[in-house]
Amino acid sequence: MRHGVGRFVTGFLFLPVALYLLYVVWPFAQAAGYSLTNWGGYSDRQDFVGLDNYVRLFSDELIRKAFWHNVFFLVTVPLFTIALALFLAFLLNVGGREDRAGVRGVFGSGFYRVVFFFPQVLSLVVIAVMWQQIYRGDGQGLINGLLMKIGLVDEADPIAFTADPVPFLGVPAVLWWLLLIAVWSGAGFYMVLFSAAMQSIPKDIYEAALLDGAGRLHTFFRITLPLLRDTVSVAWVYLGFIALDMYALVFVMTPSQGGPDHASEIFASVLNFTAFQKGQFGYACAMGVALALFTILLAALQLRITRRERIEY
Repeated sequence: MRHGVGRFVTGFLFLPVALYLLYVVWPFAQAAGYSLTNWGGYSDRQDFVGLDNYVRLFSDELIRKAFWHNVFFLVTVPLFTIALALFLAFLLNVGGREDRAGVRGVFGSGFYRVVFFFPQVLSLVVIAVMWQQIYRGDGQGLINGLLMKIGLVDEADPIAFTADPVPFLGVPAVLWWLLLIAVWSGAGFYMVLFSAAMQSIPKDIYEAALLDGAGRLHTFFRITLPLLRDTVSVAWVYLGFIALDMYALVFVMTPSQGGPDHASEIFASVLNFTAFQKGQFGYACAMGVALALFTILLAALQLRITRRERIEY
């Protein structure tokens, strides 16, 4: 067995690795190859154009706008999702009163865990369709209906949430409404992730801090957050991937899948429009390759910055 271990492992890995190369690596390689051509996607004709498609990316105004919209999500989605998830996890694990059994979470924490995690079991498209009905701007949406009932909105002039290009804090308002959905749908999963990490922290540490007179806020920033740094770092990387996508929400909820007036365009929506509406698959592949490289570099940079010696407790 010892002498045949190499053949044994190779035999088990051959098929999975072959499938991975065929269905994952090879399509990536094809996209990289097509990005160097002017392929239209619907014919066999493709002329080699070198790096022209990549040079064109830097002068494309729509790409520039979509890039900054992705940067907005890249900053805000991880920031707000992690902040909310940490707050909820802290409350559910050590936010309650202290008794003879030690530090506990708030009353009913088990029920709250199920409620907060529930959006995670839904498909993102289902979530988008549900919130589309909540945001409806024809007076039939849930939010507009409530505002009309209490007299804050005129029935003849309902709020057009996802069709509003008016900026708020320099960012189109529609992006803020999409951000709300992304945070709502993702906070529950990361709350469970942080809860699991918090449960590995000995309760004795919290009890000692409370006996020394530390308040809840001081305990969170001085004990909980430093010990969760590795988990938060990984969560930030995952949420960064989500923020660089956001395609399902934009496609389902915005006018013309990126409107109004390109106010919600992101890299993925521009890529889809360029490939399937304009028939410029070579240029669209260049967008995809550029986005993939940017994502890999961003993840590597994030992990490098947050890397440190492991804390033992």
